[in-house]
Amino acid sequence: MKAALRRLFVRPIARRAAPLLRGVGLGGRPRYPRYPGSEEAVLDGLVAYNENGGYFVPYSSRHRPVAQRILAGRVHDEVTLALIAERCGTGDVVHAGTYFGDFLPALSKVCRGTVWAFEPNPENHRCATITLAINGLTNVHLQHAGLGEAAGSLHLRVRDRTGRSLGGGSRFVQGAHTGTVEVAVVRIDDVVPEDREVSVIQLDVEGFEGPALMGARNTIRRCKPVLILEDVPSADLLPEEVTALGYEVMARCGRNTAYGVP
Repeated sequence: MKAALRRLFVRPIARRAAPLLRGVGLGGRPRYPRYPGSEEAVLDGLVAYNENGGYFVPYSSRHRPVAQRILAGRVHDEVTLALIAERCGTGDVVHAGTYFGDFLPALSKVCRGTVWAFEPNPENHRCATITLAINGLTNVHLQHAGLGEAAGSLHLRVRDRTGRSLGGGSRFVQGAHTGTVEVAVVRIDDVVPEDREVSVIQLDVEGFEGPALMGARNTIRRCKPVLILEDVPSADLLPEEVTALGYEVMARCGRNTAYGVP
């Protein structure tokens, strides 16, 4: 009787389920922890968590320091995140160089307004979009674009000469070359509505801080936000229109320098 039941029910069900289970190993774990093919359009990544939330980290960035910290369950740049939390108040935060979203869960929690996030690298932007979904973040406005003084497009280097991903080190370059992609560039003044109060502008844009700030000069003049910039050693490198407003160094946090108006 049992043998007959197996022939009638168990075996047909197993045959129908087999195509669905081919990629699944023992215990329901994926047989392929990463994409085994070579199609560049397939997004290949890893999900990692820390105390602030979850992240979709691009597999191509596994060698990058920020990715390694997140994959190890640590928080990246706690000092800068603490400074933003202290200064954002009830206003909005502009965050450029979003990468795969390593700041987004923490910024979403401390910002009572809107987080205006920008990422030009196509792979990074796709991963950041998934990071938003993992955490269910609703106060983050993520745009697939870089920041500049004028709207348009520029070439972004996303891979080095060996073909390895630059991850968060992607940067704008002159002209199209191997390892570059053409991406959109927008102005903060064109994206953030004039009726929004911006408390903090935090830029990690690999040497493109000047043009990004020039594209925000109306917002900066109107709101006097705290400016947090990576690797800018002195206010001498800020655009003259910004320093004329009275900005000066107020704090240094790791590789970042914060400027404010007394």
